[in-house]
Amino acid sequence: MKKIYDGFEGETLSNIWSNSKLERGAYEIQNKIVKKGKQALKITIHRGDKAEPGSSKVMTERDELLERKELQSKEDTTYEYSFSLFLPKDFPIVPTRLVLAQWKQKEGNNNVTVNNPLIAIRYQKGELRITLQTTEEKVTLFRTKEEIRYRWLDFKFQIRFSRDKKGVLKVWMNKRKIIDYKGITAYTEKYGYPSKGTFYFKMGLYRDEMNEPMTVYIDEYSKKISNL
Repeated sequence: MKKIYDGFEGETLSNIWSNSKLERGAYEIQNKIVKKGKQALKITIHRGDKAEPGSSKVMTERDELLERKELQSKEDTTYEYSFSLFLPKDFPIVPTRLVLAQWKQKEGNNNVTVNNPLIAIRYQKGELRITLQTTEEKVTLFRTKEEIRYRWLDFKFQIRFSRDKKGVLKVWMNKRKIIDYKGITAYTEKYGYPSKGTFYFKMGLYRDEMNEPMTVYIDEYSKKISNL
């Protein structure tokens, strides 16, 4: 895999993305809030966007970029993802569940018993968390209540998805290492997943149903195979 990059400098979404998880009109490429270059992506979610029942039977809403099928990750290969997120200063501080970015394991044709994200960046009640889940239990590997709004957050993730202890999850935020984890990073066949795992990435806004809109800005996305 060559390095995949999107600085959102074109007139439309790059062909590395599927817009199947985005409502029409939910995003725009704009030039007012930018990390690098002349443009960045703005996503705004409204009540009812791509609504569907969640795993807890609560209605959910989403407006997310989804990496295209042919770019999805394979098990036991190490990848490096980088991207920048910006939440405006009036971004709502609410108890509603919200996911800003997530990595999911492809289910195949099986009926899986757990289908939560393996890795997720979450923001709820003014707290930013990064979680890992490979069983019925979700584990928080990082959390902070520092003010993250109105500034760019630059993330770098090194991930090797593995259903044994060869898995890796290393995370940097604004060049500071915040997670250094080695161990299981994928669901096993026990939960109904195929023996050779495939993994896909989404980012934007995914939340439980609520009335108030939310906006996130995204810039400087890249993905490559890592030599880790």
